[in-house]
Amino acid sequence: MPSTNAITNITDIDELFARIEEYLTPEQVAFVRKAYELAAKAHAAQTRKSGEPYIIHPIGVVSILVGLQMDDKTLAAAFLHDVVEDTDYKLDYIKEQFGTVVANLVDGVTKLGKIEYISKEDRQIENYRKMFLAMARDIRVVLIKLADRLHNMRTMKYMPVHKQQSISRETLEIYAPLAHRLGIYTIKWELEDLAFRYMEPDIYYDLVEQVKIKRREREDMINEAMTTLKDAVEKAGIRCEIQGRPKNFYSIHKKMLRDHKQLSEIYDLLAIRVLVDTVKDCYGTLGIVHSMWRPIPGRFKDYVAVPKSNMYQSLHTTVLSNGGQPLEIQIRTFEMHRISEYGIAAHWRYKESGGSKPSASGDKGFDAKLSWLRQLLEWHKDMNDSRDFVNTVKMDIFADEVFVFTPRGDVIDLPVGSVPIDFAYRIHTDVGNRCVGAKINGRIVPLDYHLKNGDIVEVITSKQSNGPSRDWINVVGSSDTRNKIKNWFKKERREENILKGRDMLEREVKRLGYETKALMTPEKLKEAGSKLRIDSDENLLATLGYGGVTLNTVMSKLVEIYKKEQKLETTKDLAQVLAELKPRKSKAKASHGILVKGEEGIMVKLARCCNPIPGDPVIGYITRGSGISVHRADCPNVMTNNPEEQRRLIEVSWDVGIDDVYKVNIVIMSVDRTGLMSDIMNTMSESKVNIFSMSCHTDKNKIATMHMGLDITTLEQLEYIMMRIRRMKGVYSVERLVSTANAGGKNR
Repeated sequence: MPSTNAITNITDIDELFARIEEYLTPEQVAFVRKAYELAAKAHAAQTRKSGEPYIIHPIGVVSILVGLQMDDKTLAAAFLHDVVEDTDYKLDYIKEQFGTVVANLVDGVTKLGKIEYISKEDRQIENYRKMFLAMARDIRVVLIKLADRLHNMRTMKYMPVHKQQSISRETLEIYAPLAHRLGIYTIKWELEDLAFRYMEPDIYYDLVEQVKIKRREREDMINEAMTTLKDAVEKAGIRCEIQGRPKNFYSIHKKMLRDHKQLSEIYDLLAIRVLVDTVKDCYGTLGIVHSMWRPIPGRFKDYVAVPKSNMYQSLHTTVLSNGGQPLEIQIRTFEMHRISEYGIAAHWRYKESGGSKPSASGDKGFDAKLSWLRQLLEWHKDMNDSRDFVNTVKMDIFADEVFVFTPRGDVIDLPVGSVPIDFAYRIHTDVGNRCVGAKINGRIVPLDYHLKNGDIVEVITSKQSNGPSRDWINVVGSSDTRNKIKNWFKKERREENILKGRDMLEREVKRLGYETKALMTPEKLKEAGSKLRIDSDENLLATLGYGGVTLNTVMSKLVEIYKKEQKLETTKDLAQVLAELKPRKSKAKASHGILVKGEEGIMVKLARCCNPIPGDPVIGYITRGSGISVHRADCPNVMTNNPEEQRRLIEVSWDVGIDDVYKVNIVIMSVDRTGLMSDIMNTMSESKVNIFSMSCHTDKNKIATMHMGLDITTLEQLEYIMMRIRRMKGVYSVERLVSTANAGGKNR
């Protein structure tokens, strides 16, 4: 059983190996020590931002994993996790010295090289994709990544503020949800609180102080309740351990934002946790609790009978204490508590299984509980665009869940916002394809009905069904379902999709003033496809036809290829224009985080018509006297075939070292409903996004149109927010605004 000090930070190597020797064999300890010695040698000349020897970091990572009692191969890989990335040692050498398993784990946590991708955002997206796929093949990859991130978060005070905030934002978006999905709450809570402290230091420290005062007020009541309950439970012959459970600060903050409450209105800052031996004792203790205090209706949750998908099990109830204050009580077995603290890691019994696979002796349903990992491999095969893949993972794997039942009583977990179509596809792809209707709790409902916890769902199918509707793509709540529908159209109607894709592309090419014969050659289509991970020109057209890739994305790639092909040598006149745009002294970094190819110190501005943000493909336009105007590559104002205008286009890219705020305008169309604005505002608050402008009007058909101006840091952040809003009840569309008002203008 993992030790309770799993998240301690051991810096002394002798103390660390003493801990390792407590649960590994001498041969395994020697194997881990060999890895440490290589890491110490490889990092000998390196230091951290704090000035400490770099080896302190691998030691810290391993100490976290030792607390989870991970196996020898995981610990060896953790010692070596930065060796390939940051030193001259190659992966082949690691494989030769430590075997294939350790080498694969090290490779899984090693970031991609910096040569292949021009922007920080592209590299980051590809790094996520690589990590998720490695995680799907061996879950230990992500356990090392989580420990790595936790130790970095603990030691981040020497970094610049913008870097602290950037890393913290990534931690809240990726790593804390990963820890939650794996059920490792000890790591999840610390990651959240550390990120919260760096993101919102003033709010964090103010909340810490307020919570201290409020806890002091409630401690006497809690202690009295714990003593009274322990006596009653033990009198009933049930062995128990009762402890207080403080709530982490980030979850308090989120609850205050979500429910629009002050701290004084939140009553579960302290809760009571009761640990017993058996499931029978759990329900026996629940009966005692409800006989002592009055339960509050609607606040009882049975995660024992219906566990969460991350293996979490517990009984939750809220009662009115003797003082009239609400009191939350959690009841679980000691084994359930171990799993709630350590999640997946609690099942990794390498001492018993020899180190290759988790032991199945303790839980026959272990593989079933990790079925979501297999989805990653399926998505990887089906999805060509890395950004779509990563967003799908974030929205489906990290999403809040809704639990529903089949008519036979089996539990199905789906992302919040799912509809009966999602349920049908989760049962089987063929069931989804033949779905024509649904019953919820015995009553026929529309297919866009949003599933609620506890719903009993029955799918109505027909052999005469012609397959899914394209409209379903905009209705379903799960990205997995969306991909299965797209795949149906991809396979069943390939010829139709090719024709449709070609027609869409031809019309767009003509609209922008290009020659179809010049732009839509098989060679150019194939090259554009390869940039999007699509292997042929016909497959590109088919993918476009069924909606697997957007028209703007394909068009921008084709125009980019065409312009490179047609590019003329820079004339003296153009060189002179560029020289005039330079200030007297060159700046070390280009403004707005933009680098101009081949030039330094050029005046740069972001075009207001399309408001590009980091991650967008961009192109520069040399204005007359106002520097370089940077546009999105698919902006109508630069996608011109005018030779004179083309000569003023210049290659630009995002500066990988910039972490700035950018203005973006979006438009939301939705059914006008109560709570819509509140839902949108909560999403913005949780994502730490500032709204600098907003307007809204509703037409006679009760359709609301909202225009919002947002301060955004990356394209990934924007896409995540837009996807969250699209999944809200009643939302029809969420789009970025691009103005063509400046088209043909001199200054752009």
